[in-house]
Amino acid sequence: MTIRWLWVSQAHYFTHDYEAALDAATRAVRTFPEYPTAYRWVAVALGQLGRTEEARDALAKAMPAPAFDLHVRRRMPWIRSQDHAHVLEGLRKAGWQG
Repeated sequence: MTIRWLWVSQAHYFTHDYEAALDAATRAVRTFPEYPTAYRWVAVALGQLGRTEEARDALAKAMPAPAFDLHVRRRMPWIRSQDHAHVLEGLRKAGWQG
């Protein structure tokens, strides 16, 4: 169930529907609060919405995961370059200094 909400969140994020992306990512967090990847999608959506303080809290929960560096610092081959740049933009707005 958590994975489904993450896919839904990503789809909304990449279509710039940040409220819907946040809603789906929040559902993933509620379903499995120990899963840090869900917090990454909460952080980018909140960052794009200008809700920086909340975004920083979510970012702090996302960053300890090994997958954070894997999926953020380098682009996975199945992710379009413009989508990767869009995620980086959201992370920077969330307070990421990477």
